[in-house]
This record gives sequence, structure tokens and C-alpha cells, in this order.
Amino acid sequence: MSTVADLLTNYQHVIDTLTLHTGDKGVFDVVVDGELVYSKHQTGRHAEPGEILEIFSRIVGPDVKRYGEE
Repeated sequence: MSTVADLLTNYQHVIDTLTLHTGDKGVFDVVVDGELVYSKHQTGRHAEPGEILEIFSRIVGPDVKRYGEE
């Protein structure tokens, strides 16, 4: 899944736990270190490509660089 690859490629140095919770009718939640990052159930739609990575980037803030950036 590209969401997992996006998050782990860019933030593997700060993520302790990444969980995808699946449900009925294709509903899924993305939870990182216990914090809900995205919920299809809440939004009623699939995330756009890169959307979850962008949300996570805002959550961790500008002081946390992506993996490999200085």
C-alpha cells in the first residue's frame, strides 16, 4: 500500500508504530503512534495520493525533517 510506503520512507526515524485498521465496506483508519492520522469512515472517501503523508507531515511539524534530509 502506498500510504505505508510513503510514511515509512519519509518518517521511519520517528514512527514507532504504524497500524492500518480495516473495516467493513473498505473503511480503513491510519494510526501512527496511537494518533489517528486519517479515517475513511470519518471523511467518507478514499485519501488522495500523498494526502496522508501531507497530514502526517503537518502533525509532526516543520521541525521534524523527512528521512535523509538535513
